[in-house]
Amino acid sequence: MQSLWNDQEAASFGTDLLGQRVYTSRLLGRNPELVLHGGGNTSVKIEENDFFGEPVSLCYVKGSGWDLATIERGGFAPVRMSALLKMAELPTMTDEDMVLQQRAAMTNPNAPAASIEAILHAILPFRFVDHTHANAISALTCHADGEARVSEVFGSRVLTVPYVMPGFILAKTVYDLIKGRDLKAEGIEGIVLLKHGLFTFHDDARRSYELMIEMVTQAEEYLAKTAGASAAGVTGEPQEDLVGLAKLRKAVSKKRGNAQLAKLDASPVAVGYSNQPDVATYGTRGPLTPDHSIRTKRTPAFVGEDIDAAIQKFSDDYTSYFTRHANGQTMLDTAPRFVIWQGKGLVSFGDTLKDAGIVSDIAQHTAATVQLGQAVGGWEPLPEKDIFEIEYWDLEQAKLRKGPARKVHQGKVAIVTGSAAGIGFACAESLAEQGATVVGLDLNPDIVDGMARIGAAGKVVNLTDDAAVQAAIAETVRNYGGIDIVVSNAGIFTAGQYLEDLESSNWDKALAVNLTSHQRLLKFTIPYLKQGIDSSIILVGSRNVKAPGPGAASYSCSKAALTQLCRVAALELAPVGVRCNIIHPDAVFDTKLWTPEALQRSAERYNMTVEEYKTRNLLKAEIKSKDIGNMVSAMASPLFAKTTGAQIPVDGGNDRVI
Repeated sequence: MQSLWNDQEAASFGTDLLGQRVYTSRLLGRNPELVLHGGGNTSVKIEENDFFGEPVSLCYVKGSGWDLATIERGGFAPVRMSALLKMAELPTMTDEDMVLQQRAAMTNPNAPAASIEAILHAILPFRFVDHTHANAISALTCHADGEARVSEVFGSRVLTVPYVMPGFILAKTVYDLIKGRDLKAEGIEGIVLLKHGLFTFHDDARRSYELMIEMVTQAEEYLAKTAGASAAGVTGEPQEDLVGLAKLRKAVSKKRGNAQLAKLDASPVAVGYSNQPDVATYGTRGPLTPDHSIRTKRTPAFVGEDIDAAIQKFSDDYTSYFTRHANGQTMLDTAPRFVIWQGKGLVSFGDTLKDAGIVSDIAQHTAATVQLGQAVGGWEPLPEKDIFEIEYWDLEQAKLRKGPARKVHQGKVAIVTGSAAGIGFACAESLAEQGATVVGLDLNPDIVDGMARIGAAGKVVNLTDDAAVQAAIAETVRNYGGIDIVVSNAGIFTAGQYLEDLESSNWDKALAVNLTSHQRLLKFTIPYLKQGIDSSIILVGSRNVKAPGPGAASYSCSKAALTQLCRVAALELAPVGVRCNIIHPDAVFDTKLWTPEALQRSAERYNMTVEEYKTRNLLKAEIKSKDIGNMVSAMASPLFAKTTGAQIPVDGGNDRVI
């Protein structure tokens, strides 16, 4: 582990104490071997004048909810030292009182809530205090002989503290340990919290940071020497099973109570870890650090050949774990947050891609550290009772409750074809607005940028190319874990020709795009939709099915056949819970097909103004692409959970259809 300090970069953060604190905090946050996703905390003690010009001693401590990798000046909470030191002298203190009094002692009420370790930072007699959950410290101390190892590696330069609950209890434990001592005179430069993490401190920002780097490096070197050749992770070749991945995602989503995205790590290292002979035992003993349990639960699930049985076993075991330790709490869902999938790698789950990515990062670091800890004598994390106290600690749970309200399609994966523009784009946009993870497929290269604008993924695909379509579907499942919604919208309106003049190429092209490509899409997606969450297929037809016009045989017949395909699909898929419905739009003029000139010409043929022409339906309402998109999103939602085989017009009312 190397120091990332750079004099020029440090100067850009300012020479004042808080600027230095921001800089070294970010240096710590850059290294995932030290902290991950909001973990760790830092502080600096500063003397300044308050609003009235009176001197005050403050502890600027990392604010709750901030990440060290991106923290700014405003991410630190200024808390009066006098209040924090008084709290340290109390014999007991509830979590609620601690949070309240820390908030009351802040000189800026608009700052974020102070870290739960603020009291501990305050009592350490050094200007800068750094705290991380370094992987190497976990591997070193998650063992029966952890304390002896710490002594062997660091000698007398650190204090060793047995694991206790973070927050006031930890601060009080350290306060009693250092009371009356002169840590500077004793040469104490850090505190190792067994099975938790490491504190380093100094009056100089750079030295405090580099002490962290130095001590973690010492731990790494000790572990490498002790493990020898066994320290290197075993690798393996992935055995891809995409239908199995979708089945695993479905089983976890059912236990979670809502749709989850799945992030598969099929790297050689992850596959090698999943294939270790005893990983089902040591890989499920406990988390890398107790803080991770609120995101990952106490353990991952181990999944072998029987996916459903493995997830059910995890659920049953979790229920037993809760029953053993609960004291009035309400049990959380019983779904795992990540899985060790034998021979396949690691699979992480989340409501959003960000959530799944956070769990995946933790899972990867956990696997590497657990494997190392096992290699140097056995991985022995905290007992489950201690993990339970953190997992159900209200102060930690509060961090997860701050998220936004869940959207209708949150956690679902949708494929929308023909979505570079017009109705297809509107469908993709509406689904994305309601939380779906959307993949747009289109022959038009604009699909990539268009989908990016709505936070979706776009892929250039010729929908009449079976191999390309299959590859796009496989990539979608590989990236997100499954498919729940298919909007088959791709279509073409071939040039109007009467039957006696109808060219074979006109007819063949309409059937290929408007019918056959949809049939192929269903064929390739149905295996995944069967493993989806409230799976739904929506085909985009046309008013021409019920009210065709002369000169449009190829278009009208292909859309009518598509409607029949929907009816057959509804019959075939209803027994496995997959819905299939079709929507029949008409007169949607806000697309690239309808230029102002084309609209003007069509209106003149009917002796109408453009506005009259656009509203020539019974309701006198203009039909827009977004209206179709919103209806499609609704059809994929629980509102239509008991509807299949339906043909739904969105045309403002057409007398010929009615």
